[in-house]
Amino acid sequence: MAFRRRTRADREFRKAQQEGFALLQMLAQEPSPFDAAQAEEPVAPAGSDAVVPDFLPPEFRAPCRQDVSGFMMRWDLPLVIDGEVHACHCGAYRNWIVFNMRDDSVWLRCEAGHEAEETRLDTAWYNRNSGPVDHFHPTLEDGLRHLGH
Repeated sequence: MAFRRRTRADREFRKAQQEGFALLQMLAQEPSPFDAAQAEEPVAPAGSDAVVPDFLPPEFRAPCRQDVSGFMMRWDLPLVIDGEVHACHCGAYRNWIVFNMRDDSVWLRCEAGHEAEETRLDTAWYNRNSGPVDHFHPTLEDGLRHLGH
């Protein structure tokens, strides 16, 4: 009895294999849908200057690092640099605006408007601690207003 069951199971398995192989052969004979899509693309005339479209139209592209003067972000917590809480000469130690300039310098601005370059911070620190850019501002005042200063 066990011998017949195994033979029947083997026979059904071989039949399924043959049907699958036949299906694969049939699909191999069909043209690829990617070939059809490429064949339908218009071909530019040889004499004209063909313009290749970019990935995005210019109005949707974000400015690159060289197109902007710098980046800014809020830093509401006390700023700890090299194990010490950084404080402004006016006594402020929180609610900073951190600027990362095009020349890779990092500047700090307190709520009172005092600005100073912080040489212990660099662009790598800024990139680790900042989030994605959410707005581009035409002026510094616009950016500061957006950040609440």
